Amino acid sequence: MGTGLRLGPLLRYVEWPDATGVAYRPAATVWVEADGPGTAEVRCADGAGGSARTFQVAGHHYALVPVTGLTPGTTTAYEVMLDGQRVWPLPDSPFPPSTVTVPEGPGAPLRVTFGSCRWAATGAVGRHPAGADALGALAAKLAADPAAERPDVLLLLGDQVYADKPSEATREWMAGRRDLAEPPGEQVADYEEYTRIYQESWLDPQVRWLLSTVPSMMIFDDHDVIDDWNTSAAWLAGMRAMPWWRERLLSGLMAYWVHQHLGNLSPSELAVDPLYARVRAVPDGTAALRRFAAEADADPARVRWSYRRDLGRTRLVMVDTRAARVLDEQKRAMLGEEDARWVGEQVLEGREGRDHLLVGSSLPWLLPPLVHDAERWSAALCRGERGERWARTGESLRRLSDLEHWAAFPESFAWLTGLLAEAGRGPDGPATASVLSGDVHHAYVAEADLPGTRAHVLQMTCSPIHQRIPYALRLGFRFGWSRAGRWLGRALARHGRAGGSGPGWSRAGGPWFGNQLMTLTLQGRSAGLRVELARRDGRLVTTHERAWG
Repeated sequence: MGTGLRLGPLLRYVEWPDATGVAYRPAATVWVEADGPGTAEVRCADGAGGSARTFQVAGHHYALVPVTGLTPGTTTAYEVMLDGQRVWPLPDSPFPPSTVTVPEGPGAPLRVTFGSCRWAATGAVGRHPAGADALGALAAKLAADPAAERPDVLLLLGDQVYADKPSEATREWMAGRRDLAEPPGEQVADYEEYTRIYQESWLDPQVRWLLSTVPSMMIFDDHDVIDDWNTSAAWLAGMRAMPWWRERLLSGLMAYWVHQHLGNLSPSELAVDPLYARVRAVPDGTAALRRFAAEADADPARVRWSYRRDLGRTRLVMVDTRAARVLDEQKRAMLGEEDARWVGEQVLEGREGRDHLLVGSSLPWLLPPLVHDAERWSAALCRGERGERWARTGESLRRLSDLEHWAAFPESFAWLTGLLAEAGRGPDGPATASVLSGDVHHAYVAEADLPGTRAHVLQMTCSPIHQRIPYALRLGFRFGWSRAGRWLGRALARHGRAGGSGPGWSRAGGPWFGNQLMTLTLQGRSAGLRVELARRDGRLVTTHERAWG
């Protein structure tokens, strides 16, 4: 028997023209995991295609196949070959052919579907049912009507896998290879166990087909490694004292680089990426990748997980809000100086030629006002504004209540606010500047009031894709937007001596609860938003629509 397909294919990068459309030569990348070494090839029905040798990490074999020769304005079916044998589509597949769709030019409408927080598609973790999977519901909707309007890109904003909450099936598998009574117990311990949770998540038949035919961009959040990852210096010091932590973190970063990060990069970026070259140049790239992960842990400033994509006249800047943090309580920042400088440059460069700006951040910038002020209060306490005893209280509250979003990094919140305000100024700047986020297990839209800014500056938060939220937290988030919640938040901020709260913002939609996705449609200077809920019968239904411009 020849080499088989273990995981994938995932259609990752699809080239869009820049704002001018000059010298547009579309390309794409397709990610696969094989069950042995070999050559992976993508063959398109219109003659486009490409091939790549697999590379090896920890006994696993992967390839990221560059696809060239694509024609603007076309949709073409493709198949995947391993050592000359067809492995995709699967025999007797009930799904339509996987395709690559290439935009015609910079003025084409852009549909971005986004969300975060997806447990493995088994329907439950432990004893808690998670309901219908919104990605599976989207796949069913598109497969039932191949002519239906589909996303141009799927933006997965964190918690693609839950390393700290594996499914019951994965826990049983883990118990067959090690003693779960020993730390880290029923959590992922090493790279091999990471590969297992990616397989469980991406081998669901509906989701596997969806990821093979809709391009995807990804960024990690805490559960891709562990709950509360990098929430504070005290938290990190405690974790580094655990004998199992280093292996867990290095394995998590290695698995993220292989399964998620590589596919975010364009073929031209891959061609000059030194780590990608090192891993592919040797029979086994494990050591090189492990050294890279160790460097990223020791000095986060040396590694940039953030990235940029130009999608016609829309710019997307995806921001790493986890690994790049500065955790010193007196210098707390969501991003280090170099990362912040880079993000600022990407946001502002060529803004006069953009119709829309998208900032991808797994963590919301604007929160319900009570939550926002509670995070500022906790940050002020931890900084020592009310003394040592209150500082310990602030740290406990931070961890207990996940008070670690942009508001918990006050200087970074002010920096991002100023950056968005500057991006939206002037008659030739973008019509909308939107922060797309997840994490908080509900969905809402907020609009900021930034004086002198002509653009609509929006926070669009969509979570979860497949998770659950206790009823008490639903009530809490609703209360967070209320007048009484605002009053309580201001009282907390005064107690913590947290200072002014910055700009004002208002709720433009939500909160909505349940497993859901948002789709942002951008055409010309107009923007439209659709919120879709996955019902328990597996159908995806529209619950809200809104337009700007």
